[in-house]
Amino acid sequence: MERRHASSGSPYEATIGFSRAVRLGNHIAVSGTAPVWPDGGMVLDAKAQTERCFEIALGALAELGASVSDVVRTRMYITRTDVADQVSEAHGAVFGAVRPAATMVVVSALLDPRWLVEVELDAIVAE
Repeated sequence: MERRHASSGSPYEATIGFSRAVRLGNHIAVSGTAPVWPDGGMVLDAKAQTERCFEIALGALAELGASVSDVVRTRMYITRTDVADQVSEAHGAVFGAVRPAATMVVVSALLDPRWLVEVELDAIVAE
């Protein structure tokens, strides 16, 4: 099976040694995706951060030949319970019709203390 990789250009990809997403056969795994803006800026709103995470993650899926309708699982890591509704709203706006299996976990911290959310996706592309 051919193994393909997608990159989002994150500086962490080279230093840590990972890909934004990997496709093997019809399965795509998207790495933990944080709310990083191209200019390095940061928005401290949980909904906007979640939207940015999904924008990056879905871009990686598209690079590997998949779309939102191929997503079968999402994971959302949040740093505070009071942002769960905002993160849920952003998730529902993207995946409401797809309805993947989903998990939201509260964690003590993410790599950058300004990040309120980080997401992962798994997709299976119909053959």
